Amino acid sequence: MRLHPRTQAARESIFPKMSQLALRLGAVNLGQGFPSNPPPAFLLEAVGRALGRYDQYAPPAGLPMLREALAEEFAVAPEAVVVTSGATEAIHVLLQSLVGPGDEVVVLEPFFDVYLPDAFLAGAEARLVRLELGEAGFQLDLAALEAAITRRTRVLLLNTPMNPTGLVFGEEALRAMADLARKHDLFLISDEVYDELYYGERPRRLREFAPERTFTVGSAGKRLEATGYRVGWIVGPEEYMPVLAGMRQWTSFSAPSPLQAGVAEALRVARREGFYEALREGYRQRRGLLLSGLRALGLRAFAPQGTYFLMAELPGWDAFTLVEAARVALIPASAFYREDPPPYLFRFAFCKSEEELSLALERLARVVNSPA
Repeated sequence: MRLHPRTQAARESIFPKMSQLALRLGAVNLGQGFPSNPPPAFLLEAVGRALGRYDQYAPPAGLPMLREALAEEFAVAPEAVVVTSGATEAIHVLLQSLVGPGDEVVVLEPFFDVYLPDAFLAGAEARLVRLELGEAGFQLDLAALEAAITRRTRVLLLNTPMNPTGLVFGEEALRAMADLARKHDLFLISDEVYDELYYGERPRRLREFAPERTFTVGSAGKRLEATGYRVGWIVGPEEYMPVLAGMRQWTSFSAPSPLQAGVAEALRVARREGFYEALREGYRQRRGLLLSGLRALGLRAFAPQGTYFLMAELPGWDAFTLVEAARVALIPASAFYREDPPPYLFRFAFCKSEEELSLALERLARVVNSPA
């Protein structure tokens, strides 16, 4: 007997593996992107009030109160919102719904690691468009993007602000993507889980340029520093949303009801009380601490425009040797590329305390000029 070949997509990710190794070795974990900060008190209080009131199944499309809160944010009807068990499930449901065998999904590389397995599980092929990496950081070649589209392409999937690069796509790029989608009759999936983590002007959303074909994916875990809550959402064209709600009832059926209720209340409080502005400022300071520290060590580090990740080069090192030698856990670029990743490139998560970041820099300073 043997397992089905599709289980090849279920191999253990390096993210939990590196976190387990960091725990065992007492390493500073700048690998997996979960915050050191606790969730805000107003979220914890809202969830506490929901316990005992919202304890049974929610509708597959989500608790009405959360759909209404999200509808207010996105200026859509609640019927245009489907709540999911995290953004990971949202991507899975969308690809299961939009593509099948023989279809193609265009994905920007480097990519978050769930995109390719989810395309594979839907029977589709991923066509990769690699971002160019130069002295100024990562850049998208729009001509290369259009060249990747074929008659079999059904979906363009992008992530902005982008994990792992920290790139935020501007209006020109978003408008060009929308134009390409109309020209080639494509669906657009815009993974915007870091939509409140940007360090310049507030970015535009892709759906502003092509609302009739764009599905926006979001995450309460990233916005509210509660990655374990697993409350995500899809905002899309109203006509398709009942089908997406139907599809997701065959995965987790519904996200946890008390967490949905707590998030519904917390989203309004976060906006009203300026929580996101304070969150960005905190991350801006930690980004500066890590970036300046790495550059002081003589390393090439790329300043992110958004997210709580940055990428930097550590010549001569691999992730597993580094965590043993320096007691600092990082994610190698190979986790975000199908093949031929840029050498000695790593993703650093700065959603950690300033004390942890400073300790990581101290430990790296001891080994960075002594390649393994």
